[in-house]
This record gives sequence, structure tokens and C-alpha cells, in this order.
Amino acid sequence: MVKIVIIVMLLLIVGSLFSALLFMFKDKSQSDRMVKALSFRIGLSILLFLMLMAGYYFGIIPPQHS
Repeated sequence: MVKIVIIVMLLLIVGSLFSALLFMFKDKSQSDRMVKALSFRIGLSILLFLMLMAGYYFGIIPPQHS
């Protein structure tokens, strides 16, 4: 379950990044759609990082020993 959540979050982050790229090339009207897409990506990245840290802290994500 945790792996699915992580993969979905990563796909959302990459999708937001590519939508910002699309807005950069197609949107010539100086709107703030690219900034909103990049801000959304940053928020998702921070949320994913915090979720990974909390998952490790609470034992949901076990440490890997090699």
C-alpha cells in the first residue's frame, strides 16, 4: 500500500512538472498557471518527503540493511 502511494505521488509530481513545461511554451499571455503548477509540485514534493519521514519514524517503512 505504501509503495502505491509513493508511486502515485511521484507520478503527480512529474505530471505537475510537465504541465508547467507545457504552460511555459504554450501560454504567452503572462498568466500565472506555470507558477501555480510549480508551486503545486513543490508542495507535493514536501508532502512526500514528510510522509516518507513519518513512515520511517512510525515503522511503516522498515530500514533496509544490506
